[in-house]
Amino acid sequence: MESESHRLDRIDRRILRELQRDGRQSNAQLAEAVGLTPSPCWQRTRRLETLGFIRGYAALLDQRLLGAAETVILEIALDHHDDAALEAFGRAMVAIPEVLEVWLTTGEYDYFLKVAVNGTAGYEEFLRTKLYRVPGIRHSRSSFTLRCLKQTSAAVPD
Repeated sequence: MESESHRLDRIDRRILRELQRDGRQSNAQLAEAVGLTPSPCWQRTRRLETLGFIRGYAALLDQRLLGAAETVILEIALDHHDDAALEAFGRAMVAIPEVLEVWLTTGEYDYFLKVAVNGTAGYEEFLRTKLYRVPGIRHSRSSFTLRCLKQTSAAVPD
């Protein structure tokens, strides 16, 4: 079976990289950047959206300006690993605004979370008022991040 990425040619990948860099650029700007005229660029972009390569467009927000400058990485181990426990925990995390990402993982911990907080006091409040009220957590381990060296939404293959 042919993989989805094989349906992308060099121009499609350039369009994806450009839109990832700046999703607000006009079709004319995008066409110029990838070496096409506007009409075929628009058609290719719509095709990439229809096929699901482009899931949507979003604004990247500054957590510091929003009052949650620190990012904490949490690893969570649950008491039980049945489907109901995993789904309940996942739903609970999705409902908490400070939780930016939730990953079900393999290994010693069941979940990997990325959380935005306002310093150690904000983290303590997050733990006491939100995370520790979720049933089924056996153990957690956390690390404050120091600096983000790379952040992207997807890897576009060459």
